[in-house]
Amino acid sequence: MVKNLLQYYIFAYVDAPAYQILKNLNIISTGVLYRIILKKKLSEIQWAAFILLCAGCTTAQLNPSSDHVLQTPIQGWMMAIVMALLSGFAGVYTEAIIKKRPSRNINVQNFWLYIFGMLFNLVAICVQDFDAVMNKGFFHGYSFITLLMILNHALSGIAVSMVMKYADNIVKVYSTSVAMLLTAIVSVFLFGFNLSLAFFLGSTVVSISVYLHSVGKPQQQK
Repeated sequence: MVKNLLQYYIFAYVDAPAYQILKNLNIISTGVLYRIILKKKLSEIQWAAFILLCAGCTTAQLNPSSDHVLQTPIQGWMMAIVMALLSGFAGVYTEAIIKKRPSRNINVQNFWLYIFGMLFNLVAICVQDFDAVMNKGFFHGYSFITLLMILNHALSGIAVSMVMKYADNIVKVYSTSVAMLLTAIVSVFLFGFNLSLAFFLGSTVVSISVYLHSVGKPQQQK
């Protein structure tokens, strides 16, 4: 809840391109918290790959106005850091909860984990939109696109939980980063999006990072 609120407040200090770049700080925070909380070891090559991943994603998002991120006030940086820590902690702690009882059905785990999200959203509806819901109904304004978005988010949530259960947060971070690049490529055909040189350079760095992470796994001691 706090992270979602900060996502709105931070725009008082940064523009959208700068926000996308600062958002990549959660890549590093996830790796650090993964090591501290879950006591999972990453090799030096994997740490280097992680930093390259952050650099690659940032490079792919560069545009002519990206230099503004250097003028971000201290309040914006602090919010970005707090958001990165909250995002990393939420992901790592969720993985710990899911793997604590590996025999439990993943759909049951998803249900209990999201009960809290339902409660917080219910409170928000009662506080902010109670009159609108009572007068027009809960589903007022829903369209076919809205239903598709809900289905997409639901399937994404299930996919992420399966990654948490059967892989780990590091795989999740890499899959999210690669998905960002694939989204940009699909946007070329759907929306006429023009890919820049920075995007191609960033994509190359991300690809190298994925390779280094796969070959840099710590050797099991005999």
